[in-house]
Amino acid sequence: MQDFRDATYFPVREFLAGGDPYQPDVMLETWPVRQTFNLYQPYHLALHLPFGLGSYTAGAAAFALVSLALLVLLAVLSARELRRWVPVPVLVGTAVVAALLLSSQLGKAQLYLGQINPLVAVGAAGALVLTRTHPAWAAAALGVAWIKPQFGLPLALLLAARGSWRTALGGTGIAALASLPVVGILVARAGGVGGFLHVIAANLGHAQGTTYGAVDSPIAERVDVAAVVFRVTGSVPSEAFVLVAVLGATAVLARLLDRREDPVLGDLLVGVGVVVALVHQPGDVLIALPAAVGAAGWWWVRRHEHGAARLVPVALLLMAVPHLHLYAVDVPVRAALGDRFAVTVDGVALVACWAVLVALAVLRVRRAAPVPVAVSG
Repeated sequence: MQDFRDATYFPVREFLAGGDPYQPDVMLETWPVRQTFNLYQPYHLALHLPFGLGSYTAGAAAFALVSLALLVLLAVLSARELRRWVPVPVLVGTAVVAALLLSSQLGKAQLYLGQINPLVAVGAAGALVLTRTHPAWAAAALGVAWIKPQFGLPLALLLAARGSWRTALGGTGIAALASLPVVGILVARAGGVGGFLHVIAANLGHAQGTTYGAVDSPIAERVDVAAVVFRVTGSVPSEAFVLVAVLGATAVLARLLDRREDPVLGDLLVGVGVVVALVHQPGDVLIALPAAVGAAGWWWVRRHEHGAARLVPVALLLMAVPHLHLYAVDVPVRAALGDRFAVTVDGVALVACWAVLVALAVLRVRRAAPVPVAVSG
């Protein structure tokens, strides 16, 4: 439960004690944490306040149970996406996806590390799958995904680029309004806006120099393009350039896929694109799980086709690499190929997955064949 300890419980305790958990030196000197509190949306402190009111043990147990429920909800969203293409009952699909997810490395890690990724994944996935039918609910889901700005910002931009302006602006506005009360308290405690901004700058500076967050760290488990390029080639690319290039290509191709009536492929491209565009960990790819399951159903109804559709299983297999990176797999991999390979393979797989999806999108939008009707329900 180290992430619960460092990113939820003790930051909430510091906030309740009258301090500012965004101050790196305060958190490291005052509380038994190993990592500082990153720049989560301020409303994170209010939303997760109940988990910090009691003992650490009680808070950790409650947080794990809520995370488990959120992973099951993510499986429900996945099953509903599958049902659009294949007549599999949602209950059956939920049971299968949940079982596979909870036995995978990424699923288990959410529970034993105490990460907030299940909440973010439900929010991001909900924004993607609901924006075409229930934009108000999709906006609320995006507001939840904004709890981590490295999810909320690129996802809002990509949704807007695909034409979902109501979802993008609504979700961003919801997150901003929810954070205002906490920001007001922190500004008052910092002695003004200048003091608050100084704390934010110090937090960013500290994060960029950590072994787990720096783009040029050889042991970081980052899976974004910039970090993967460094660990493979030894050169440090411009993170700003990578961000613009990946999001730009993803936005253009997702928009074209929507016009081609392949929005499920657009959702998958967007989900993976968000993860590889800027700093992210392997577990962050959970946001693309419902789209991946939906894409599997899309492929199933086209499995006899030649051409671009055959790239879907390739992309899904690459996306599965972090899920299959279990401890029993990691030990022999490290023994045979070394630590650097072990912390790089997930990132290489996800970057390759995005590249395959880009190729798939290019091929699909160049083809004008009719699209089979999806199964309703």
